[in-house]
Amino acid sequence: MVTPLPGGPDATEQTRVQHRYHRELFPALHDWERTEASIIEFTGESGPKGLLGLDQMGHFGPQGCDLVTRHVRTAFPGVALTAGELGSGFGGALRYMADALAAGDGGVTRMYGIDLVPEHCTVSRRITAAQGRTDVTEICADATEVPLPDGTLDVVVVTGSMPHFPCPGAVLREAARLLRPGGLLVATEEVSLAARGREPSDPFREVHPRDVFFVTPLPDRLEQLRAAGFVDVVREDLRDWAVALLADRLKVVRLFRGSLATIYGEEPVDLIRRTLTTAREEFLAGRLLPSLLTARRAEAA
Repeated sequence: MVTPLPGGPDATEQTRVQHRYHRELFPALHDWERTEASIIEFTGESGPKGLLGLDQMGHFGPQGCDLVTRHVRTAFPGVALTAGELGSGFGGALRYMADALAAGDGGVTRMYGIDLVPEHCTVSRRITAAQGRTDVTEICADATEVPLPDGTLDVVVVTGSMPHFPCPGAVLREAARLLRPGGLLVATEEVSLAARGREPSDPFREVHPRDVFFVTPLPDRLEQLRAAGFVDVVREDLRDWAVALLADRLKVVRLFRGSLATIYGEEPVDLIRRTLTTAREEFLAGRLLPSLLTARRAEAA
């Protein structure tokens, strides 16, 4: 039985919408075995670092994942972590971060990837199995109802998936439930935070549809975190970093368009270019606020 999302579309509709959008953007992902050789040839990497490009071409990519993992390891040096990613998609960031966190002292006990779309979970599981991984587990579930016990996780991360949650307040409440007391939430907000009283432009909305990308004013997000029970909330303004990063990614798309078109297809590459261009323009105009948010679940009384 599908439970309607509070104040938003039901899970069945969101599953359909998110699957359709991401299939149009990254059709090669659904036949990743055939695509893998082209990715490896292009990136020179056969592991998670190279294959991350499969589903992270849109905005912050591996650089955003590196921001997240640095914050996690700073907060928990030398600790073997149990972590979860909400909105893990095809698992590129999930596997990349598992390796990045395992590279430091402490390691990773388990990385859970939670995604709503069954097709995404199926692809992610195939890649995880093909890499012989034992540290990653994919769970197909709504991010507001994750089938894990309370306090299971040391860390919850969200790498750019916040705009895909129609009810972000409910997602944050679920993140708090999943975290142990003192556990850490780290989220990159790529195109999900708006300045107070401002809306994204029409060109942005042409490639970031309203039923796929949900934008929240920054003051509302901070209130959602507080209401979910988070403390020590810190927002890092990523505007300058993100503007420069997206300029670099657009340069890669221009220089290697032929190779990327071989991997993704002509239309998806054009969509990726427009996605990056319009997001960068929103950052420059101050309508959207690229950010990194960290917060802790309050300690038990």
